[in-house]
Formats: sequence, structure tokens, C-alpha cells
Amino acid sequence: MNPVLDQKQKEVADLCRHAGARRLDAFGSVVRADFDPLRSDLDFLVELDNAPPTTYAAAYFELKAGLALLFGRPMDLITDSSLANPYFPQRVTAERVARFTAGKTPSQNSPVSLLFAMC
Repeated sequence: MNPVLDQKQKEVADLCRHAGARRLDAFGSVVRADFDPLRSDLDFLVELDNAPPTTYAAAYFELKAGLALLFGRPMDLITDSSLANPYFPQRVTAERVARFTAGKTPSQNSPVSLLFAMC
């Protein structure tokens, strides 16, 4: 995977659990060979727990702010429902790598057990 993500494994898991994330996947250049550690942003796809709209929005923005602060770089956090362009979901699906899955222990989410799962 990418050392930028791997070095923050525990912190990402903590943020995800606190925000009520079911799953967090990385995609884009951070999972490809063209990642530039000095200029590339980070792209994440999140699945949050079902919640009333205000609670859902608060969790989304809390996670987004936490990830941006943790990594200190620009980042995009998208949800499945925001994938409107029919080509974009295909690209995300082809590239996505699990970084957090709710209910998994850190050893169950190791790079070996979940294809680079993080938390």
C-alpha cells in the first residue's frame, strides 16, 4: 500500500469508529504508482452508519476534517450516493482499497487479511 496511509493506520481507525463509519476505502493516486507524496491529494470513499440527516452530516464533516488534519494535505471524501457520473463509480470500484471496515479487529484488517485494510 502507500506509506502515507500505512503510517496513520490506528489514527484512521479511531476517526472512523468515532464518526460511525462502516467502511472507508482509499482510491485514486494514493493506491496507484503515480502518487506524489509532495503534491497528491487523498481520495476516500466512505460508508457511514444510517442516521438522521443532521447526525449523518455531522459525522461526515467530522470525519472529513479529521482526515484532513491527520494527513495535513487536501483530500476528498465521497459517499456512494454522491457517485453520479456513470464512469466515476467504475473507476472508483476498480481502484478502491479498503482502509477501514467496522467490526474488524486490527489483525483482521491487516494488509494480508483484507487487501490492505487499515483498521
